[in-house]
Amino acid sequence: MAANETLSATVRAKGGKGAARAERRQGRVPGVIYGDKKPPVLISLDYKTLHLRIYAGHFKSTVFDLEVDGEKHRVIPRDYQLDPVKDTPVHVDFLRLGAGAEISVDIPIHVKGAEVSPGVKLGGTVNLVLHSLTLLCNADNIPDGVDVDISELGMGATVHIDDVKLPAGTRPASKENATILSIVAPVAAEEEPAAEAAPAAPAAKK
Repeated sequence: MAANETLSATVRAKGGKGAARAERRQGRVPGVIYGDKKPPVLISLDYKTLHLRIYAGHFKSTVFDLEVDGEKHRVIPRDYQLDPVKDTPVHVDFLRLGAGAEISVDIPIHVKGAEVSPGVKLGGTVNLVLHSLTLLCNADNIPDGVDVDISELGMGATVHIDDVKLPAGTRPASKENATILSIVAPVAAEEEPAAEAAPAAPAAKK
């Protein structure tokens, strides 16, 4: 379960592109808190702090106690936008969580047992089709990952969502039984180019 972490923000009085640009010029990132049948709150956060949180990983699967001008909001990030050139955060959305809230979260997949997999030992490669699963779970019980054990899988084996034991208290957000991974055979080495033709013998002198 991901531990609740803390963030701080301030209320911003105005919305719109002009106000958002003004926040960014001051080293802050505009955002919004919404959900739980309450009015949205326009906020801004310190750029450096938010940048570190995003790139530390698991940002969108972490519950935060977000303090806004002395008032605490229990939230989870739902989306954020990055500058297309600089990859720096320019906006962030937080979903307010009520008591016992069930949410959908992208949980990373952790492949286990590759070092002893018969298929991998024969030269096969693990082709990871999905890097995360979207699961429904209680906001107080967000798992750190979904373990997929391939220690007994041979060449050509495929793992689907229904084949995996999901963390307790979770279920797939979609009914699609998608492929998670497969063990694929190594690509045959390309044939070596034909040997260059031997140079022609010099013409006999007359």
